[in-house]
Amino acid sequence: MSLNDCIINLLNLKDENIKFDDNFYSEETIDHVESKMFHGILSYTPDACYNCGHVMDNNIIKHGFKTSTIKIPKVSGFNAYLKLKKQRYYCKHCNSTFTLKTNIVNKNCYISNNTKVSIALSAKDKLSEKDIAKNHNVSHSTVNRVIDSFYQHYKPKFNYLPKHLCFDEFKSVKSADGAMSFIFCDADTGQIVDIVEDRRLHVLNNYFMKYSKAARNAVRTVVIDMYSPYISLIKSIFPKAKIIIDKFHIIQLFSRALNKTRIKIMNKDKKNYNKFKKYWKLLLKDTSSINYTTYNYHRSFKKPMREIDIINYLIDLDPELKATYELYHDIRYCIKHKDFSLLNRTLSNVNNLISDYMKTSVKTLQKYIGYIENSFIYDYTNGILEGINNKIKVIKRIAFGYRSFYHFRNRILITQNLATLKA
Repeated sequence: MSLNDCIINLLNLKDENIKFDDNFYSEETIDHVESKMFHGILSYTPDACYNCGHVMDNNIIKHGFKTSTIKIPKVSGFNAYLKLKKQRYYCKHCNSTFTLKTNIVNKNCYISNNTKVSIALSAKDKLSEKDIAKNHNVSHSTVNRVIDSFYQHYKPKFNYLPKHLCFDEFKSVKSADGAMSFIFCDADTGQIVDIVEDRRLHVLNNYFMKYSKAARNAVRTVVIDMYSPYISLIKSIFPKAKIIIDKFHIIQLFSRALNKTRIKIMNKDKKNYNKFKKYWKLLLKDTSSINYTTYNYHRSFKKPMREIDIINYLIDLDPELKATYELYHDIRYCIKHKDFSLLNRTLSNVNNLISDYMKTSVKTLQKYIGYIENSFIYDYTNGILEGINNKIKVIKRIAFGYRSFYHFRNRILITQNLATLKA
């Protein structure tokens, strides 16, 4: 392989008309940064004049060179440039000059197409646009423009919906119409169906009415949290769908009630304040995971104790906490073992000593008991969508927030491989 071919392959240049001589490389300082500079020459015989279209003949003559400094992908971690001398021609037919074209860069642009493709592919990673810009030696606005131009605008298919859906929301950007944006996905595959700017009921009603009636009637189950407008939406838009309350949100409802009860008692009992504060996780720990055998030294008690001893000590300090603790774990047991009849019996025989926070949670559970039963019948949960939401939070946090909802939505869809590169 010749030296010229080696350099072309090294720099991944697809234009065979570019030639390199023995002095093809130098080091230069550009914008106070040490950079690698490659020197090439673009020269070939064009088919016709670019201006008047006259076929190449003796009246179209060479007319010097025009040098362009083109940004290319980094080489060994250094910023790299291609200083390309492009052959110019003078056409006597139209008395004008033109410069030869190359496929490594667009006209009137000094950023190579390879760099743009690399930027577009980097958008799939959990990186901020500013970091992508720094890694490719370009500006932030260039990254923004490349991402928008290289990816096709994602549009959902309004004649199809998956049989099983998951609904959820995430905190949106300031420019969005609502504080929370709506996201839904296929419960079987975990693939995002679409992201809507606002989660309010009238917005979602108008959005889902774009889908065909056959597509809406094909939906069999929808997993949601306890956001009541979703229930109204599903009843009107998806008449044949079963509503499933996500198990995680049921546990979360009761664990928050227990935690608030602990904090209330902790603030009253100054003597045991530090114990309540330190061992809060033990109260929420599943009973099957509690240590009943091993003794460990605990500074708060100044003696070796088992986990069960610490729990018993804390809940025996207050009957309200004890009743709340026992109800929390009874409900957790019912959900874990999918025993709906036992859950009904537990809710109908609630101890009056439970805290007001827990009483509110019990009323909420009884309000949605019909939908909670479906969570015992079907195995669908919002777990996969919660994972996507966590990734969305990471993307937003790394970027220190987004100003435009359009760019934020586009970036989410790119990272989930839903927005595809244009051919």
